[in-house]
Amino acid sequence: MRSDEEVVREAYRLSEGNVLDGHGFRALFTENGTFNDVPNAQTFRGDQIPQALAGLASVFPDVHRELLEVHALGDVIAVELRIQGTHLGAFPTPNGEIPPTGNRIDVPTADLWYLRDGKIETFNCYNAANVLLAQIGANPDFTSAIEAAKTATTGLSSLT
Repeated sequence: MRSDEEVVREAYRLSEGNVLDGHGFRALFTENGTFNDVPNAQTFRGDQIPQALAGLASVFPDVHRELLEVHALGDVIAVELRIQGTHLGAFPTPNGEIPPTGNRIDVPTADLWYLRDGKIETFNCYNAANVLLAQIGANPDFTSAIEAAKTATTGLSSLT
């Protein structure tokens, strides 16, 4: 039987752009296992798990994860890494797609993997989504945020 660290290292291998085996990745999870993209408040279960990998690879087909530190703490594997790739596909947003820029990304990330009996029960990915967006040229629109806050504040002051 593989160690928990070996299972996690295999998960990273299967999610590389030059390998991309979503079904193999999914097979490493328990039946009810979850993949949580924490910064984007998204949870993937079952057949959604390979779709999450395919979605990222469609935007960054050469996606690579550079593992910096891997620590096994019982049934928990903590990993510090960098998600790297080239923005060659449309990046979906609630307001439409950001066209490919050709920009490289190098996103600091921390992953926590919780395993039970050699299978992944929960995978929590904490990627610096703000860094990724800035690297593809999608900087925050602070002007709109300030205007929205002013409108909300005006509405609140009329209630008091």
